[in-house]
Amino acid sequence: MMPILEQSGLKAGKDFYMAYSPEREDPGNKHFRTSTIAKVVGGMDKASLEKALEIYRFAIKTLVPVGNCEVAEACKILENTYRCVNIAMVNELKQLFDRMGIDVWEVIRAASTKPFGFQPFYPGPGLGGHCIPIDPFYLTWKARQYGMPTRFIELAGEINTDMPHYVIERTLEALNERRKSLKGSKVLVLGLAYKKDIDDIRESPSIELIELLKEKGAKVDYNDPYIPQTHKQREHDLKMKSVPLTASMLRKYDVVLIATDHSDYDYKWIVKNAQMVVDSRNATKDVRQGRSKIVKA
Repeated sequence: MMPILEQSGLKAGKDFYMAYSPEREDPGNKHFRTSTIAKVVGGMDKASLEKALEIYRFAIKTLVPVGNCEVAEACKILENTYRCVNIAMVNELKQLFDRMGIDVWEVIRAASTKPFGFQPFYPGPGLGGHCIPIDPFYLTWKARQYGMPTRFIELAGEINTDMPHYVIERTLEALNERRKSLKGSKVLVLGLAYKKDIDDIRESPSIELIELLKEKGAKVDYNDPYIPQTHKQREHDLKMKSVPLTASMLRKYDVVLIATDHSDYDYKWIVKNAQMVVDSRNATKDVRQGRSKIVKA
């Protein structure tokens, strides 16, 4: 932006000031507000940094000044890359432990009791949202300009991108064990948002799950209390509406696929009325009756 603005004849650091502060948000998290999330701020020079800090002090409790705009932006990339690669690790372990007959969720729960050196990350049907599935790959693109491949980040991206395919494969296997084919089966996808209790479908793995199911010949509906109908996206346009969630509706589907673990869902009631449940979020962990109907994916 600076070269564009300086075309006017004004000079950065003298006639106008520039600073950068990355967004830090966790949609649906009720423990933090914008004012209570520490804000990293970098300026193109000392004067720009000071003026940006003066503005942010009106609204933010904790400010974290850094040396320049590049450090501030690299901070954002690091935060999201950190989540991307750690989620990829547990997604890979989820597939491995499934083959070994080990519950990855119980493993993570046990490991979380360690008071140091461990932070829990949780597997799922893929990555969603506008940051974590995208931001790390800005870095891989930039790294190539410096002649350095970022193999670790790119591998993490491959693992996370493949997770919807893994969930579909588990769904196919579960149907096959019940002497049914995915082609022609009726599937209800629970949850369209990329994470629970929000209405954001950007990069949501649920979108790809629905498209993959349709490609394989399944008849697919979805329910999401936060998203009554889909809207056109950059690469997707499902043109679907959320179906009502009733006992009679649940019973008509061959598979209920839990893609987003919204708090609004009564999972005991869902399992009771569904023919089969494929759970990609461990949402049914507390369900005791009807566990033979549940397939972890």
